[in-house]
Amino acid sequence: MLAEIITIGDELLIGQVIDTNSAFIAEEFNKIGVSIYQITSVQDDKSHILQAFRDAESRVDIIIITGGLGPTKDDITKKTIAEYFNDTLIRDASVLNNIEDIWKKYARKTLLQINKDQALIPSKATVLMNEFGTAPGMWLEKGEKTFVSLPGVPFEMKQLVVNKVIPRIKEKHECPFIYHKTLLTYGLGESTLAKRIEDWEDALPETIKLAYLPNFGSVRLRLSSKGFNAETVKSGVENQIKKVLPIIEDVFVGFEDKVQPLELIIAKRLTESGKTLAVAESCTGGTIAEQFTQNSGASAYFNGGVITYATQSKINVLGVPETLIAAHSVVSAQVAEAMAQQVRKLFKSDYGVATTGNAGPTKGDSDAEVGTVYIAIATKNAVVSEQFMLGTARKRVIKKAVHKALEMLEKEILKN
Repeated sequence: MLAEIITIGDELLIGQVIDTNSAFIAEEFNKIGVSIYQITSVQDDKSHILQAFRDAESRVDIIIITGGLGPTKDDITKKTIAEYFNDTLIRDASVLNNIEDIWKKYARKTLLQINKDQALIPSKATVLMNEFGTAPGMWLEKGEKTFVSLPGVPFEMKQLVVNKVIPRIKEKHECPFIYHKTLLTYGLGESTLAKRIEDWEDALPETIKLAYLPNFGSVRLRLSSKGFNAETVKSGVENQIKKVLPIIEDVFVGFEDKVQPLELIIAKRLTESGKTLAVAESCTGGTIAEQFTQNSGASAYFNGGVITYATQSKINVLGVPETLIAAHSVVSAQVAEAMAQQVRKLFKSDYGVATTGNAGPTKGDSDAEVGTVYIAIATKNAVVSEQFMLGTARKRVIKKAVHKALEMLEKEILKN
């Protein structure tokens, strides 16, 4: 069972409004086994909309249309649907009553003719009553194809999809069972991870699809399968997961529906072990501290942090020796290690985390290339550091550095 979503509105095409409706519809349809084949956005132009209807009808079973149902002249969806179905618009009494009731409760103004005209719908349409707005949803059928038109207002669209559209689809169609299982990994890039699991991926049966979903510091592996026997579909995916887990056990964090962000995993480990953490940040500017302190209960394990951004602050606040900076540069493994050791002592913590680097776009107190970052983790017994080259885009450098720091900290916690 395939569906296509057509969103209508110039505001979508100029970037004034972000299309969140399609994401919601796709997620809800996936739950009942309807796959979204394509998402199309079109301008408020009759010929463009009609062509989108024809194209969608040629390739999918269900066409979901959102937007263009308002009272103003640029809202042309209903008239265009009527033309496509060789139909005429008629005034629906139940829709008009709904509009009048809403107007009495909330508007308390004169009901204008353009508002009354929202009760005009194609005569061949089944009304999907919008209990939260004046623009009704509409269900039309053309042979074996189904067209559903919904208001573009997200709150109104969502309640219609959940309460009206999904139940009707399930009633009219036998939909397959779709099963997704997503594994979250940290510490390997997409290409490195793909190389590691290459043999396993090549042996996947045709009924199971694998998708790589990379993000800063992590890669999600999504396994998907569908069929009309739910148990067969689920067992097929679960068997493949059992095969891949031993291959990625050192970077596997958990399943996406259960896993927590890495900072919360670290927080749990520290809290359970009674250990504490302190951070000294330069190029990351307090972002690591924010990752922890934005969550409740952080005071149980997070002792504090300092943002020693300028070179002199590393000397004055942390006590990093000037001679060390002069010998190795402020952006160096030696300075990162000294920062981590000193902040651990300053806050009497079990772990000290430090970052120093050049996030760009220009060089600061060091001649290090833009994107160079050193991260150090200190414990009472040792200190470790790593150098990273994280690119030239400032915001990405900072985000990547934060993720690398969390990964390094997690590894050190697991050692102790």
